[in-house]
Amino acid sequence: MLIIGNGRMITRDPLMPFIENGAVAVDGSQITDVGTTAHLKELFPEAEFIDARGGVIMPAFINTHEHIYSAMARGIIINGYNPKGFLDILDGMWWNIDRHLTLEQTRQSARATYLECIKNGVTTVFDHHASFGAITGSLSALEDAASELGVRTCLCYEVSDRAGKDKAREGIAENAAFIRHALADDSDMIAGMMGMHASFTISDETMELCAASKPEQAGYHIHVAEGIEDLHDCLKNHGKRIIDRLMDCNILGPKTLAAHCIYINKHEMELLKETDTMVVHNPESNMGNACGCPPTIEIMHHGVLTGLGTDGYTHDMIESYKVANILHKHHLCDATAAWSEVPQMLFEGNAKIAGRYFKKPLGILKPGAAADVIVMDYNPITPMDASNCNGHILFGMTGRCVVTTVCSGKVLMRDRIMTGIDEEKLAADVRLEAARLWKSING
Repeated sequence: MLIIGNGRMITRDPLMPFIENGAVAVDGSQITDVGTTAHLKELFPEAEFIDARGGVIMPAFINTHEHIYSAMARGIIINGYNPKGFLDILDGMWWNIDRHLTLEQTRQSARATYLECIKNGVTTVFDHHASFGAITGSLSALEDAASELGVRTCLCYEVSDRAGKDKAREGIAENAAFIRHALADDSDMIAGMMGMHASFTISDETMELCAASKPEQAGYHIHVAEGIEDLHDCLKNHGKRIIDRLMDCNILGPKTLAAHCIYINKHEMELLKETDTMVVHNPESNMGNACGCPPTIEIMHHGVLTGLGTDGYTHDMIESYKVANILHKHHLCDATAAWSEVPQMLFEGNAKIAGRYFKKPLGILKPGAAADVIVMDYNPITPMDASNCNGHILFGMTGRCVVTTVCSGKVLMRDRIMTGIDEEKLAADVRLEAARLWKSING
């Protein structure tokens, strides 16, 4: 039994959204009780106690679109890389990296990413993986790292025809095998999806094979209209818009996650709503690649379940919250925009998306929910309650305010110290493989 208490507690439970001196009781992998610190210590006097020291206790974060394979790109210089647009960025940087990744480098990338997630209070990660140099076994390598670090993860491999039909078929087989493996697992710590890159790199034949190979219980995780080139290709080669093509190929549905959705129109938003397809917004990546600002606010107003991701650009969900907040204000020339929509994506949308793949409720502190809890080193100088806690998170916190991270009842980090992991050794292992990858890329 574990109690995390003595802090201002944000529960995300509408029945009891905020407790001034709150605590959460954990037994095994789930929450058994929430209340005041005094009450829970009286109920469970023998429980181990983690003292928040007046900080903020809240549910751990969920990231609904990551790219673990990008972990070793930080600071990289690629010979001859001089991109003129988004397609050059993809081919010269990201596809170049994924063509050279070994299985060991995939595993080390995952160790680095999951470590950074823990340090930023993220305990559930939906990853979209690519390693065309080593496809078979790549999702198992990611799973091994997730298990070692103790985080919850939903994995898929990025199917694409860009490396030829044989690689596409191998990616499909990797997805199908991992989905079956995840469905047979009862830990509620792993899940699988059928990953797809983007419409412009996937033929009808490959889409049909994805559908034929995918176990019924899973959906798709696919990039949609991230760049204008994707839309132009679909109109030219298929005579229809991207969402229409995915609808005709039976890709849409309540288990499918469509990332980005920058160049879609109202008709496509209606299709997303009608099929109950999920969307994930990745503001920093879209800005960094100069892809444009997606109509995410309008998508949400159409009733589409929308979450917030990072696309591998960062592992700090508060950072993405901050950027999304100002991006849509700037884009819409409306200082009143995004105040409610962005926290809805992060704190409600992500939890609902995760709920379609994991059994225990996530993103909430209430009895029966998964014991995913973080403590923030934040003691406000202004009043804080349920009505303004999002403002405190937005303007007063960053991911590095996280001092303690608990996932599925296990303390993964306490007072900024990792538990059960030699962080220095892990970093050394990653550095070794990063150097090898860089050397491979540059010949």
